[in-house]
Amino acid sequence: MATVIVEKLKSDSGTKVPAASKDTGADPMSDATAPVEKLARRVKIGSIDAKTAVVWLRGLAAPAIGIMTFLALWAALAPQVDTSLGSLPGPVEVSAQGVALYEEWSVAQDQKAAFYAAQEASNAAAIANGGTVRDFEYTGPPTFLDQIWTSLTTVALGFVLATLIAVPIGLICGLSKTFNAAINPIVQIMKPVSPLAWLPIVTMVISATMTDPDPSLPKSFVISAIVVMLCSLWSTLINTAIGAASIDKDLLNVGRVLRLGWFAKLTRLVLPSALPYIFTGMRLSLGVGWMVLIAAEMLAQNPGLGKFVWDEFQNGSSQSLARIMFAVVVIGLIGFMLDRIMMLLQNFASRNRAV
Repeated sequence: MATVIVEKLKSDSGTKVPAASKDTGADPMSDATAPVEKLARRVKIGSIDAKTAVVWLRGLAAPAIGIMTFLALWAALAPQVDTSLGSLPGPVEVSAQGVALYEEWSVAQDQKAAFYAAQEASNAAAIANGGTVRDFEYTGPPTFLDQIWTSLTTVALGFVLATLIAVPIGLICGLSKTFNAAINPIVQIMKPVSPLAWLPIVTMVISATMTDPDPSLPKSFVISAIVVMLCSLWSTLINTAIGAASIDKDLLNVGRVLRLGWFAKLTRLVLPSALPYIFTGMRLSLGVGWMVLIAAEMLAQNPGLGKFVWDEFQNGSSQSLARIMFAVVVIGLIGFMLDRIMMLLQNFASRNRAV
């Protein structure tokens, strides 16, 4: 195709292309025809040129081959593993349970809509007859998609609390060597503590403080969120401290010359310089928080993916193992998407920071 375009352009413009030397193996395209060669290479495929399409295909080929190889090995080796619930489910069985879980959610949504429609009709009849209006919440068992949403809201609350605590403390640590030396031993001791160790302490504290018989948030939800916060704030704190400490000293000297107040110094000098580090810490914290959440939900019995996995394990039916494996895949995919979102925010902050 490129040769046809070149010959067409030669005939239209009258440009003479010198022949290549057979002895030296010179390039048949001289400098005079370099723009023609560039134009010939940019053959359009729809709205994407051929070079871009090749790059995209090469970028997708390796992951696709890796995934297909993994699925093939999984399908071949799974029947060879026998458990107390039967042979290990393969990709087809796990996918079938994913479809079944979605169908259960659809049925639950229909039942919920029918419940509220019946309640609305009953209330309308009660109003017409001068009776009492009743307003009940639908209390059906949570479906798999409902538990995904619960897990996302739980990790979001824990992550926000961790960020609100870690960023200010990290900024102070980066700006004050004395404060950093005072708090560093506490950080190093608390950072490696397992969520399984935090859970009984948090459970007793929350149970002692939340004495309202009808709290606005369920105790199990608060317990899981606090455990996520305690395990995930350290990455953000450490990276924020590093970012605040690595600010260019010349900028601080300029701030002193301009007699900037502490708030102006913080917002105009320190935060813009530390922002990429802060987002790096937040990205690490979110990954840790999502990993910790599953264990916290299992033990706190908070409705979510962790409780779903535990309930299916306790159920012990022939479908439980496939459902657990599908939940594991979903947990991994959600963790991957959360990491990609934070990476995009990190790149955006790094590209658009201004000091």
